[in-house]
Amino acid sequence: MVFVLGFERKTHNFISKHSLIQEGDYILVAVSGGPDSLALLDFLYHQSEKYNIKIAAAHVDHMLRDEASKDDLIFVQQYCEKRGIVCKSTSIDIKTKMAIDKTGLQETARTYRYQFFEKEMEELQANKLAVGQHGDDQIETILMRLVRGSSGISRAGIQVIRPFGSGKEMIRPLLSVSKLEIEEYCDVHQLKPRRDLSNDTKKYTRNRFRLEVLPFLKNENLRVIEHFQRFSEELSEDESFLQELAKEAFSKMCQEYGEDGITLDIPSFCTIALPLQRRVIHLILNYLYKQYILDLTSIHIDALQQLIKSKNPSGRLDFPNGLKVIRSYDVCRFTFVNQERDTEYNYQIFAGEKVALPNGKTFRVEKVSDCPIKTDANTLAIDSESIHFPLTIRTRQQGDKFKVKGMGTKKIKDIFIDMKIPLEDRAIWPIVTDRSGEVLWIPGLKKPSYETPPVQQKDYYIMYYSD
Repeated sequence: MVFVLGFERKTHNFISKHSLIQEGDYILVAVSGGPDSLALLDFLYHQSEKYNIKIAAAHVDHMLRDEASKDDLIFVQQYCEKRGIVCKSTSIDIKTKMAIDKTGLQETARTYRYQFFEKEMEELQANKLAVGQHGDDQIETILMRLVRGSSGISRAGIQVIRPFGSGKEMIRPLLSVSKLEIEEYCDVHQLKPRRDLSNDTKKYTRNRFRLEVLPFLKNENLRVIEHFQRFSEELSEDESFLQELAKEAFSKMCQEYGEDGITLDIPSFCTIALPLQRRVIHLILNYLYKQYILDLTSIHIDALQQLIKSKNPSGRLDFPNGLKVIRSYDVCRFTFVNQERDTEYNYQIFAGEKVALPNGKTFRVEKVSDCPIKTDANTLAIDSESIHFPLTIRTRQQGDKFKVKGMGTKKIKDIFIDMKIPLEDRAIWPIVTDRSGEVLWIPGLKKPSYETPPVQQKDYYIMYYSD
């Protein structure tokens, strides 16, 4: 009777359950030289015939622990050479990269490590990257993210499988086994892995969870790894389902605004369930930022939800990296474009002339006779005797009033409010005055009280406001 370690039995079952390995796979194994990654490499090496796969190893020396780092590299190379395993290795001065990129240690190391793995996979034509994160790592990660206040899929911890590079995958076959089972495997197979003494200090957050919290949880329930992994997988499945619904909602209520912006229709947004609202917000931010932003926290998300649901029809938030969130009535705009610009203008125009306006539209005036037309909100006809050139097309001034057709005199500010014109549009909306300074027209919005219906055999002026 062949004795099978718990490590081997659980790993085989986990690989089968999640279809992590298929016949013909070429798997690059990320190996630091420590117990976890070494056990994974050794396991796949001994099971390569069973699965009918090819394997190779990849090691990155981050040059952080002087001679110890070099010894790790040599150890991995010697292990692979003894067994005929292809080994790809490199040394990267992570401290120098940190200074250049102005990023943290873990982020910098991961970025350059993954770049190296991706490059080697391309050269080897490997289709999967296997990493040695295990069940204890999963518990630590979930707890750390919950304590930190993470949301969405990140609360599910480490994913069993995820895309990596161009058309490739990263797999984690050891998420069902404990650190103790990995150590047992290493002892039985006399692997003598390398040890990183920094893992024993409580200086780092993860180490404190590992040394203080995990022993308590394991004493409470020996199957805690199994339960946390089930929690991770079920939450991932639920999140995947909700994300699909959120994407569908996103496509209906969001539109691109320029090159670096999105508009959100607030009434539509408020009709969907709160879980979908949160995910639509995250989709918007992910779309715009295109990367993970450390400075973006739950405080920003809460402030955004309050802005959207506020009874105040207008408001603004400033988010990290220059993103501006602008609420105006039923629309919320997300943009990186700075709206703080000089918006004032003043143009003079005579009959037969036209002018291009800062809002992208044009204004022109034509003298017409014996040619009545039907006017609309963008066209105004005035009797030639009632207009005094030159006309002025300008931005609104404080105290501007207008004789509205059928309504009497109103402040232009109040007209904008009644028509729910966004604040940024008000700043550049054209106002037409005659030579005396009297407001003749607010193009696209309101007709004056003295508009002249076009009649035959009479001269009149037509003003056109168009794209």
